[in-house]
Amino acid sequence: MNFTKWKAFGKASVIALAALAFSNDAEAQKGKWVTLFDGKSLNGWHSWQQDKVLPQWKIEDGAVVLAEKGGKDLVTDKEYGDFELELEWKIAEGGNSGIIYHVIEDKKYCCPYSTGPEIQVLDDVKHPDAKAGKDGNHKAGSLYDMLPPSDFTAVKPAGEWNKARIVIKGGKGESWLNGKKLVEFPTQGAEWDKLVANSKFKTWQGFGASSKGKIALQDHGDKVSYRNIRIKEL
Repeated sequence: MNFTKWKAFGKASVIALAALAFSNDAEAQKGKWVTLFDGKSLNGWHSWQQDKVLPQWKIEDGAVVLAEKGGKDLVTDKEYGDFELELEWKIAEGGNSGIIYHVIEDKKYCCPYSTGPEIQVLDDVKHPDAKAGKDGNHKAGSLYDMLPPSDFTAVKPAGEWNKARIVIKGGKGESWLNGKKLVEFPTQGAEWDKLVANSKFKTWQGFGASSKGKIALQDHGDKVSYRNIRIKEL
């Protein structure tokens, strides 16, 4: 092998090894918990279609708080496919918010819930949306407007912290609240299509269509707090 060929071969080998190292590092991150919010900084987040976090989102006592309407939904910089997400939320009296996944951030969509399914965050006692929808599918912990929680008593009252867990893996999803599994649902295929067809989202192009996307915490105009946010890619 002459010097020119050897040099080219060596360069290709370095590139291949670097790619392999990157791939191995990415694989190593799977299955490990990663903190999305440490109680001190909102690095890794931005307001919907903004290059920063708007000032209505504040950090107070180790929680990220929507203090008033206008902060837009808080969105992760990174996209996630299969994952397990844990966080705690606290809603103000009469308040409404949501945790939205597989969000596609594109100018053609008005907001995260245009594309991403939502796990409801709500004061079930005083917010009127709790009585809307069908069979309780607007209540806290529900797959919003699609499937109701199996236990309406799992949620704690407004002003108290609730621990939520969302698992998306292999075309299936779960919503947990305070240690109870409230909803199991498909995330793709014929069963998912049927859920969408029987919901308010049936004519929404792009809704629930992606198997990967960003995670959003909803600005519904009401005070809401989130803390101890972590994720594990599966």
